[in-house]
Amino acid sequence: MGQYLNISLLIVSSITVFLMKMALPYCVYILFSEKDHLLYIGFSANLEKRIETHNSGGSKSTAYRRPLVLIFCEYYLFEDDARKREKYFKTTMGKKAIKLMLTGTLEKMGYKNQGNSKIELLYDDNDD
Repeated sequence: MGQYLNISLLIVSSITVFLMKMALPYCVYILFSEKDHLLYIGFSANLEKRIETHNSGGSKSTAYRRPLVLIFCEYYLFEDDARKREKYFKTTMGKKAIKLMLTGTLEKMGYKNQGNSKIELLYDDNDD
């Protein structure tokens, strides 16, 4: 049985290395505001720079909600796929999916609507 485990770990490691070498430039991310405990969903081709912009006050929708913490991100090869996912997360069904996927995180972070069926989001029309 141990040999199968070793083979499985080798396959998983190989896939991980392959994915790490393959550039996935587009990201859909979710930030948590430590100030008002709301979520912000965004899209970016440069996540690190985008988070810096949010936390430096460079985005008007999140400037007064700092500090912001990254709690989720997904990477995509194609911009169109990432934008569709961002748009989905902002729908009623997408909000339900977020709540299911991040139940533990939202609970530990003190998300203000954890007991409520709704997820409140912050929006920014100028996401890059």
